[in-house]
Amino acid sequence: MSLRVVVADDQTVVRDGLVTLLKLLPGIDVIGAAADGLEAVRLVGEHDPDVLLVDLRMPTMDGVEATRRVRADHPRTEVVVLTTYSDDDSVLSALRAGARGFLTKDADAESIGRALQAAAAGQSIVDADVQRRLIEGTPKPVVDTGLTPRETEVLRLIAEGLSNTEIARHLVVSEATVKTHINHLFAKAHLRDRAQAVAYAYRLGLA
Repeated sequence: MSLRVVVADDQTVVRDGLVTLLKLLPGIDVIGAAADGLEAVRLVGEHDPDVLLVDLRMPTMDGVEATRRVRADHPRTEVVVLTTYSDDDSVLSALRAGARGFLTKDADAESIGRALQAAAAGQSIVDADVQRRLIEGTPKPVVDTGLTPRETEVLRLIAEGLSNTEIARHLVVSEATVKTHINHLFAKAHLRDRAQAVAYAYRLGLA
């Protein structure tokens, strides 16, 4: 079954180009294209896509607010941000709003396709250059998070992109133990998924 995608970008040339590009990728079906965030939310409500691919800077409603509304009102639809803007505030705002992925517009077609597929599968994809800059530029404050040392370590490893299996191997514990730590830290920090965990780790300087 093809992945059903809605594209949102206020620039007509970019929007049409993305639609054409995505239609060339196997397993992806573009079912709608929006010129702003408000139209994107409407199309998601009408078509129930698997993923919304959205720009950040748009008139009427920006990509962050569109992401927030889609995730609140249509939780089955995941969101991937594709934007020219990759400053720290934009990345963190998008992730906090519920975006599963964050890519810059210099990403190639295959990278975009992988990010869409990953988001639909509940996995988080953040552009490697963006991750590296966030890690290098994030201050390291001392914050009382309420997490245990082991939960803090698990959070740091999540931010580095490790899977549960890799975390278990790194800490020399079982995957069941890792899942328990993740459940506890998600509950304490009020996190919904790994994308929010990555944003939380960056804010705390744990990455």
